[in-house]
Formats: sequence, structure tokens, C-alpha cells
Amino acid sequence: MNSKSFSSKILLFGEYSVIQESNALLIPYGLFDGQLKFKAQNEGARDPELRAFGSYVKSLQKEGLLNFDFDLSTYEFDVGQGLFFNSTIPQGFGVGSSGALVASLYDRYVVEREKNTEDIEVLKRNFALLESHFHGSSSGFDPLVSYMNKPILRDRIQGIRSVEIPETSSKEEASFFLVNTGRSRKTEPLVNLFLEKCKSEEFSFLCESELTPITNQCIESFLGGDQKSLWESMFELSRFQFEHFRPMIPKLYHDLWEQGLQEKNFFLKLCGAGGGGFILGLCKDFKQCSEQLSSLEIRHL
Repeated sequence: MNSKSFSSKILLFGEYSVIQESNALLIPYGLFDGQLKFKAQNEGARDPELRAFGSYVKSLQKEGLLNFDFDLSTYEFDVGQGLFFNSTIPQGFGVGSSGALVASLYDRYVVEREKNTEDIEVLKRNFALLESHFHGSSSGFDPLVSYMNKPILRDRIQGIRSVEIPETSSKEEASFFLVNTGRSRKTEPLVNLFLEKCKSEEFSFLCESELTPITNQCIESFLGGDQKSLWESMFELSRFQFEHFRPMIPKLYHDLWEQGLQEKNFFLKLCGAGGGGFILGLCKDFKQCSEQLSSLEIRHL
């Protein structure tokens, strides 16, 4: 099989606030990727995850919920021949492992005229339907980013579109980095916790009046190349999350998070739902930051 690779993704800005209708910015992250392959003969049983996905697609077709042509017969045959997703994307780390899988399956088994649609909203809806098998519900953004391999902006006013990311040309410019917590997590319980907290009018208003504007300003500053504004907005976002999203931050990283806010050499924020996986950071001098955080596993984004 001549199968394309599909990369992981990073939710740069918009975790949780997007539920409150903030903007969101996602970027492909090529360090991790995956592609469909066939196992060698006699190399084990059929992939149970892909078998279950086939059953899910079949049920959607029977119920008339699938509004695009998925070649299920070829898919089921291929699964029987040892199809699997060969991936380096860590699961439960918030970088879109299931999104890349869905993008790969969509590329391989959806008919050409459907696959090549240029309507991003249609693609997102299709992906949301397929990825819901893995999460119970899905926005469709993760597979959309993997499939298009472009940064995607969710703008509450102008809709969804691909955008260009400003290039870093100076050592003086702020740099994003990832901190590996070394522990996986599940998204659904954390999102449910947030939704439960939002039942409080006070907390919901706080997110709408503070978190959403901060998030939108981070995105605007980043895309506009305004380093000073980005640094200031990132501080506010890190502070807000530390004060109000403490349960989503692994306890081992509370002191480090607070250290960043106090010393202002770096700021940390959630990377997706939190609870483990990766933490996203912003610093002005990555070399200095990596020396300061030498006891941790960090990587320039």
C-alpha cells in the first residue's frame, strides 16, 4: 500500500475556551505521524480498533447518518488482510493520535469526489462524525489539521480557515516549547469536569469575560507577529489557567507553573485538555530556558 503519512497536531490556543465560543488555533506537528500499513503474513490477528471502527461506519450507513461515500467493503477486506495504523503519535498526550488515524482512513477509503472537497466546514463535519467513534463526541478539528497539513483558525465571526504562521527570524523572538509530563490522560473526564464547573454562573461568566478575550488576544498577537502583546497575553492565559484550571494541571508541575509566573522567564499553558501528556510553554530564550529546565524533557516546537 502506498499510503501517505499524517502528522499529529498541537492546539496552540483555545483549550476549553473554544467551548465558550472563543477562537482557536491548531497547527500540524510533524515530529509525530502515522500511516496505514499491512502486517506481514502471520504477524498477529486483525486490528481490533480498526474492526470496531468498521462496525461503527456500518451502523452509520444503516442509519443513514453517513452523508459521504466510505468504501466499507474494501476497508473490511483490508482489515482482514492485516491493515493497521503504524504511528509514532503518543496516545493520551493531546497531540491528535485518533485525528491522524481518521485523516488517514478518510484519505484512503472516501471516494475521490468527496475527498477533494474544498469546503472546510464540510470536511470538519465529516471528520467529526468519524472521530466521534473514539471520543464519544468530536469537533473534527484534529483530523482536519492532520488531513490538510495546515494551521487552522477557528474564528467565531469569520468561520474556519487555514492561516499562515509567522516565521521566527530573530533570537529575540519568543519560542514555544513542549514539556513531556510522561503520563497519558483521557480527555473526556477533564472536559466533563469543565462542563460541570460551567454550570456555575460565576465560573461560566468568568470564562466568557476573561478567558475568551485572553485567548483571542493570544491568537491575534501570534498571527500578527506582535511579540510584546503575545508575551503579555500568554502571561494572562497562564495565570488564568493556574488560578482556575488547577485540577487540569498535573500536581508535579504546580510549582514550576508558578515559578514561571513569578520569574517571567517562561510561561506554561495547557496543551489540550491537560491532566498529563504535554504542557505547552513560551519563553524568550530557549537555550536559557532549556538549561533552567534541564531536569525535564522539553523540546522546541
